[in-house]
Amino acid sequence: MARYRVGIETRDRILAATRDLLAEGGLEGVTLKRVTTAAGVGVGSFYNLFDSKESAVFEVVRETLDAVDPHPEAPGAGDDRLTDLVGAFVTFITDSPTVARIYLQLAGLGLTDPAIAARVLRSHRLRVDRFAAACRREDPTLDDASARERAQAVLASLTGYGLTSLIDPTFDMAAHARGLLDRVGAAG
Repeated sequence: MARYRVGIETRDRILAATRDLLAEGGLEGVTLKRVTTAAGVGVGSFYNLFDSKESAVFEVVRETLDAVDPHPEAPGAGDDRLTDLVGAFVTFITDSPTVARIYLQLAGLGLTDPAIAARVLRSHRLRVDRFAAACRREDPTLDDASARERAQAVLASLTGYGLTSLIDPTFDMAAHARGLLDRVGAAG
């Protein structure tokens, strides 16, 4: 039991160090050496818990996303409304801009790294599934293909709004997201 607790504490220290380094210098500021030094762990301990530096960064991003948008299998998650999902996306971008930037940078790395691409696509597909299910709850006349198409369009718009918000501090992402919801006829 003590060994298990040590592993959890080591994992928590690695994630805290990764989170701090991301906040200080973005993705470029996170190196394996800096993470292990800040966490006070050896490289071997790091690799016992994470496959790569990117795995630790993805875990920090996942934890941040979970804070505003719980896992789809969490209790009550099957009752998501489109307005709630859009709100969670906006909150992620506006309340955690550093982590949002990292997430988008990691997604970009998927263009050249198949392992990262697989993770990003898996995450995106789960999000599309949740948004599509919410679209069907909002409009029961939608068939699955139409709901998925609407979900993809909403997510594409939100991603564009998110990028704009991260680049232009005067851009009101929440207002644009509300307009988007009005255009797709989501119930408030």
